[in-house]
Amino acid sequence: MIEIRLCGGAGEVTGSGYLVETASARVLVDFGVFQGGDDARERSRSLGPVDPDQLDAVALSHAHIDHSGRLPLLVARGYRGPVFATPPTFALTEILLADMAKLEDEAVARLNRRRQRAGKEPISALFTLDDVGRLHRLARAVRYNEPRLVANGVRARFLDAGHIMGSASIELTIQDGTDERVIVFSGDIGPWGAPILRDPQPPTRADMVFLESTYGGRERPTLADVAAEFKRIVARAVHEHARVIVPAFAVGRTQVILFYLAEAVREGVLPRDFPIYLDSPMATKATAALAEHPEVYDEEARTLATSGQLRSDLRGLRVTESVDDSRVLNNSEHPCIIISASGMCEGGRVVHHLRHNLWRSNVHVVLVGYMARGTLGRALVEGASEVQIFGEPVAVRAQVHNLDGFSAHAGQSELLDWLSGVGPAKPRIVLTHGEDDARAALAGAIAARYGISAERPQLSDIIVLD
Repeated sequence: MIEIRLCGGAGEVTGSGYLVETASARVLVDFGVFQGGDDARERSRSLGPVDPDQLDAVALSHAHIDHSGRLPLLVARGYRGPVFATPPTFALTEILLADMAKLEDEAVARLNRRRQRAGKEPISALFTLDDVGRLHRLARAVRYNEPRLVANGVRARFLDAGHIMGSASIELTIQDGTDERVIVFSGDIGPWGAPILRDPQPPTRADMVFLESTYGGRERPTLADVAAEFKRIVARAVHEHARVIVPAFAVGRTQVILFYLAEAVREGVLPRDFPIYLDSPMATKATAALAEHPEVYDEEARTLATSGQLRSDLRGLRVTESVDDSRVLNNSEHPCIIISASGMCEGGRVVHHLRHNLWRSNVHVVLVGYMARGTLGRALVEGASEVQIFGEPVAVRAQVHNLDGFSAHAGQSELLDWLSGVGPAKPRIVLTHGEDDARAALAGAIAARYGISAERPQLSDIIVLD
């Protein structure tokens, strides 16, 4: 008998984690932080059903912190076993988790000043830079499609998920008595035909599939249409001498935005020397890491990388390294494009850019990804006329554009297509990593196409495969 316990990502899009327990092994697949809502940090402090002393291995689908962010906490609580992921994923987690530790320190320092004034006890950060370093000493790199024994009776195979650099769906083949059972964890599945990365690799066998459902309730517009709309916004901003702010995830989204800005230059939409500021140290490091892993590129990206075309197109690109340089941007009003993290507007330098610019009418804010409930980005998507930033009310007069077609998540029909290799065999399908309305819509679509009644568990539920 095999039991899978949900540690997050049930009815929401953050905190993903699955504890797989067999008669002889315990393997954790992903362990991300919760995001959005006032209690996100406290929720993220919990290891849930995971006992570090009883855990044999961790398999990580990709580097985004909603899948990886509690792993340093796990190490801080005593875990010393192996962590398996692709080489590019480890290159990115070193960047993302170190940045998260730094931001945690800053956020906790601010919170503790308030708590001290209120006569409350201080709180501690989720984890430290030392914990991130200890985590990476446990790293065991696995290449795509290379079966690896990760625990007693458990083999893992990583399939390219096409979501971000190094992202994978994880296929676990588990010895269950005299039988072998296959469980597939989709991780986050990318769209087909996106720039830079290869298309997702669907599974071909499974007894059970844990499938993400972020966009399970809708179709994404085509990338061609979204790219065209993005270029229209850029052209309009250039004509109006306006400023464009793009809150973008440092990994994946930033690189795609740069790709389309270079394309806009080649098409004459954007002047070659128009100022573009990459104001995110983490995004700068992630872009450099992507350059070091050309094995993940699709054919078009390989051609552009070989020719050096992207570098020559983006002549106006400036990398803003210091906090002081970032502040200079906020104290000026010159037309430019600012790309800054975080993608959901919940932290990092972009929050300061929004604070200084949302109230201006000659500013375009371009939201290019999924915005979870409770985030500042979600409030902007929903048309808020005023938002709270650092406890201060800020009017929203900027023109807000929601281009979630740039999201690195597959839409409903793409999720259904990803299932096509296993759907006809009717495995059990468990929908996670999606809000309840998205899960319900995807469940209906799966029933219509494959005749399978998909399960929709809640947090801490136990799924039994016998």
